[in-house]
Amino acid sequence: MDINKELIFLEYVMRETEQFHAPYNPEFTFYAAVREGDTEQVAKLCGTPFTQMPGLGRLSGNPLQSWKYHFAITAALLARYCVEGGMEHETAYTLSDLYIQRADACTGEEQLSRMHSEMALDYARKMRVRRKEHIYSRHIVDCIEYIHNNLHRRIFLADLAEHTGLDPSYLSRLFKKETGLSVTEYISRKRISVAKNMLIHSDYLPSQIAAVLAFPSQSYFIEVFRKQEGITPKQYRDRYFHFGE
Repeated sequence: MDINKELIFLEYVMRETEQFHAPYNPEFTFYAAVREGDTEQVAKLCGTPFTQMPGLGRLSGNPLQSWKYHFAITAALLARYCVEGGMEHETAYTLSDLYIQRADACTGEEQLSRMHSEMALDYARKMRVRRKEHIYSRHIVDCIEYIHNNLHRRIFLADLAEHTGLDPSYLSRLFKKETGLSVTEYISRKRISVAKNMLIHSDYLPSQIAAVLAFPSQSYFIEVFRKQEGITPKQYRDRYFHFGE
């Protein structure tokens, strides 16, 4: 199993599905829920014991050791998702190390499954607390959630105004006041953030990334990327790409 493929974000969902939660890979839903601090959703997703999850490859001749390897992969991915969600780098990876060490000491699959649920909920709770530290009004929280869930389609101020029930001009001013960015700037930064991870952790072509993230054209995607990062998407991939390592 190529674990780098697990790093492809939930936001990469194909536009044809018109869904944020990609039905073809529930793992994305799990990692996104933890990153968003959605403890209720994480608890539901952990309802099935970790060691009974279908579709995970056999990594060792010893079944328990194989699950421990999968646990370590999950811990590493949770750390990465949470860092990208705003958790302090040192906190995220130290927590990952701690849980991997605890998992290594587990003597049975049931114990390991309980540890997996504990780890996921621990990360989710920490992300929930962190998000609450950013004191946004309900309308802006709704806007941010809408943006995150619709990065695969064009988003206009009118859409957000309709979603929140606010006047577009007022919403624009409120968004800038609370986030420090215009709606357009915020959407652009989120799309480029996702694009950077696609360039590093997938073999999508820049043209495909531009399409999936609803840029009007590949040339516009390159222009926005260069403006934000100082280099083109191709140069960024050449520098950081490690898909398949």
